[in-house]
Amino acid sequence: MSALDRWRQYAGDCARIAAEARPWLMRGKLTRAAGLVLEAVGLKLSVGSSCQIVMPSGYGVEAEVVGFSGDKLFLMPLTDTSGLEPGAAVVPLDTLGHRLPRYGQPYIPPKRAEDKGRQVVVGEHMLGRVVDGLGRPLDRGGPIEATDHVPLTSRPFNPMDRAPVRQVLDVGVRAINALLTVGRGQRLGLFAGSGVGKSVLLGMMARYTTADIVVVGLIGERGREVKDFIENILGHEGLQRSIVVAAPADSSPLLRLHGASYATSIAEYFRNRGYNVLLIMDSLTRYAMAQREIALAIGEPPATKGYHPSVFAKLPQLVERAGNGKDGGGSITAFYTVLTEGDDQQDPIADSARAILDGHFVLSRSLAEQGHYPAIDIEASISRVMTDLLTPAEFDAVRKFKYLYSRYQRNRDLISVGAYVRGGDPVLDKAVALHPQMEQFLVQTMHESQDYASSRQMLESFAALSAAS
Repeated sequence: MSALDRWRQYAGDCARIAAEARPWLMRGKLTRAAGLVLEAVGLKLSVGSSCQIVMPSGYGVEAEVVGFSGDKLFLMPLTDTSGLEPGAAVVPLDTLGHRLPRYGQPYIPPKRAEDKGRQVVVGEHMLGRVVDGLGRPLDRGGPIEATDHVPLTSRPFNPMDRAPVRQVLDVGVRAINALLTVGRGQRLGLFAGSGVGKSVLLGMMARYTTADIVVVGLIGERGREVKDFIENILGHEGLQRSIVVAAPADSSPLLRLHGASYATSIAEYFRNRGYNVLLIMDSLTRYAMAQREIALAIGEPPATKGYHPSVFAKLPQLVERAGNGKDGGGSITAFYTVLTEGDDQQDPIADSARAILDGHFVLSRSLAEQGHYPAIDIEASISRVMTDLLTPAEFDAVRKFKYLYSRYQRNRDLISVGAYVRGGDPVLDKAVALHPQMEQFLVQTMHESQDYASSRQMLESFAALSAAS
């Protein structure tokens, strides 16, 4: 194609975009502000559309349509609305900027509904950066270059096109590598209460994993925890190959939802380019709480223990976006933290997450109080794809370790009070004799890395020692 033809093509693409633009500026007005939701009339916008509320000072506040009733639109602002007055103007935001044609590149018009919605910035230039739920930088590292855009939401992935989970992903944690082996494309939940070391464990995975790129979504966390996780837990080395999306607790619920979707969109972008991505999201519970806040604000009736049907609908939509791509492509291995209030494993969000994930790791408060870190309860934890990753001999070594460890834990109180008499139970005798080796195997400091090969070798050594005793 000659230069003249390229210019003609570019001019034609620009004409097609210009034809989609509105020839006049539509304008509505606010009629009601109640809690988190604003009501506007005079506009016809679809759910998910963005608009701007013009403040008396001339400053614009971005909002998003989250519902409607008759001719009234329900708007959720993304920032604070202090100073808002009745009758403020509401103006739709132009969504054509991300679809502007590029010279020398073919223009592909959007065909799907998600392609016409909110678009976010992605690209390899984002590595080492910290952004909010809309892609705005938080690390004072300068503006984010808009090289590529992807939809904030994506269409469901055809399950028949996904590659099966067959390869092991090394996460650098001995107990997980050997006893709860993780596969590329697996989606796992980290179930824990507050203060049991889940953030430290996630930081260890982010630093020591063999994944190509790490995407971290900090959803609903305290601002202090965000900074501490990035600087102290993730560290400079871990940040260099990571992208952090932070939507702290003081941000709007809509921005927290966008933060989780944005982190997943970034992971999808790199997966589609053949990278193996580790997605860490802390936490899935606060994502559900953000959706609950929105549902309460627009009047949706609750269904289960204060949670609304839309909450349970959004959870699998978010989780199912992770996983393997097509055969020979990239993968997204996802870890979602689930907060269990009072260490209650039957919390509705925890119960729902457990059903849609490919395994769950439970962190025990009693182990953490004993100084046992990482505080992974291997009895209550499971990885559902282990049988596809390990040989029968390797899986048998895992089973024997768990069997001896469980036998010791069941009789721990008897052993502590001196009621245990050696010789009555040969299996318990073996468990008591090997307990120091089992504790040493499970305990690992946050600055220690253990790759998959050496973790498997240590487990085989323990199996040989158990067979000899």
